Amino acid sequence: MSDKELRELCEEGLYNQAFEEVVRQYSRRLYWHIRKMVLSHDDADDVLQNTLIKAWTGLPSFRWKSQLFTWLYRIATNEVLTFLKKNKAYTNLSVEERLEADTSYFSGDQIQKALQEAIQRLPSKQRLVFNMRYFDEIKYEDMSQILGTSVGALKASYHHAYTKVQKTLRELLL
Repeated sequence: MSDKELRELCEEGLYNQAFEEVVRQYSRRLYWHIRKMVLSHDDADDVLQNTLIKAWTGLPSFRWKSQLFTWLYRIATNEVLTFLKKNKAYTNLSVEERLEADTSYFSGDQIQKALQEAIQRLPSKQRLVFNMRYFDEIKYEDMSQILGTSVGALKASYHHAYTKVQKTLRELLL
């Protein structure tokens, strides 16, 4: 269903139907966006639930000036950052320690683990920009709306993150 069709449902007061479609269309993408930041399936599920609750309560007041996708990613991103701030001890653990309880995310491949270790060493905002651009292939203009940051700042952040990831990978794999 397009944004236009979802907007029409909302304008008709059919929020339940519109929200069911939002969940159907976006839950998977939002889950993986969140999971790349928190790694644990259970934590990603919790953050996704919080994201969807905020989307549900905010849908009636959504103004449709931006894309629905952009709005949902902004909510998810804010929820991830809130989770990471509340769980400082969690973010200080190594990737290996965080994955001990949840091995379904990685196949055990050394390169994949090294990549995730390198990404996890980034500051949270650089990690977010890196994941959104590298894995989700989100355009800088869309990221700008989601994160409320200029395109230039996002490009610089991605460049710094990319450089740090390359350096860390060299260190881990040599």
